[in-house]
Amino acid sequence: MFRPAHRTAHITPFHAVELFKEANALIAQGKDIISLGIGEPDFTAPAAVVQALHAASEAGRSQYTPPLGEPALRAAISRYYQSFFGATQVTPDRIVVTAGASGALTLAALALINPGDEVLMPDPSYPANQNFVTAAGGKTVLVPTTAEQRFQLNAEHVRQHWNERTRGVLIASPSNPTGATISREALQELITEVRARNGFIIMDEIYLGIYYEEQPLSALTLDDDIIIINSFSKYFHMTGWRLGWMIVPPALIPTIDRMAASLAICAPALAQHAALACFTEDSMAIYEERRLAFKARRDFLLSAFEQIGVDVPVKPDGAFYIYADIKAHSNDSEDFSKRLLHEAGVAAVPGRDFGPSMAHHTLRFSYSTSLERLHEAVERMRRFLA
Repeated sequence: MFRPAHRTAHITPFHAVELFKEANALIAQGKDIISLGIGEPDFTAPAAVVQALHAASEAGRSQYTPPLGEPALRAAISRYYQSFFGATQVTPDRIVVTAGASGALTLAALALINPGDEVLMPDPSYPANQNFVTAAGGKTVLVPTTAEQRFQLNAEHVRQHWNERTRGVLIASPSNPTGATISREALQELITEVRARNGFIIMDEIYLGIYYEEQPLSALTLDDDIIIINSFSKYFHMTGWRLGWMIVPPALIPTIDRMAASLAICAPALAQHAALACFTEDSMAIYEERRLAFKARRDFLLSAFEQIGVDVPVKPDGAFYIYADIKAHSNDSEDFSKRLLHEAGVAAVPGRDFGPSMAHHTLRFSYSTSLERLHEAVERMRRFLA
């Protein structure tokens, strides 16, 4: 009998997937389920991107690209980060195109984490990120956060939880599940504390383009040695295309290049060629319209949740999630989520996926569905709570 490696026992399950399966089973039975669970945009790639895919396929451009990515795409991502997020120092040679953000996180974890190393992450946070640390032989230390801290890791957490085994931090802004960003002041203080301990910072900026207040700046505008993770999945609505990227310090490029060549050879070639069409003026105009559509959905839900008695401790200023506190209605989020699904036909993810400290009384709602369906979901929730 084959025995799994010991590390597999520490892989964190993603219970939202089980909820998704359960919702699909109800749909197969003919029931109308409104999913506010899975964090996947209801928008898909614009026509120009799809057409670029067909053109690349017909031209036979499906062969391997360089391990670090198609040069033209690396240059386009560089211009995007310079123009939109203020990272003027990001040159194409620092861009690594990967098979989704997952490929980028795999490379970052393997490049930086030794067996036994500890990495600090906030509780709540996206559960799959822990598994990249585990796969590299490391250990995630989840640090409980509060609404006053915008559910984000801060400098005081670093001072309290750093020890001789701690190697760095993995953070996200905006965050999944909260949709909350880190203020520039708080982020600078966090960076200073980690740097003082010679640690690394991996910053997940996957939702950076989906913002609702001020135009955001990349963390690279505060420190040039941060490793940035990003993706074409969320803002660019290309989830199944499996295309992401990372931005790394120049000194780390040779290491990443060696690993990428062996572990993946390259990211999907056709997806890379098609992704160039994301950055045209027409495509960017479409993405901006969709960003404003997400904002309208957020604004509606925040107002509606207040009216029906669902508490939102931190107003999300990015991504497409609302992290809600339901302790006024239940202290068992799993039971509440299951009842909401079966009795009201609304799927939302219970808090245990995102960390233990608030698991029993929180739910994550994803508003990656139409405004019309959100109105119906709120009406169902109103009747359910009554």
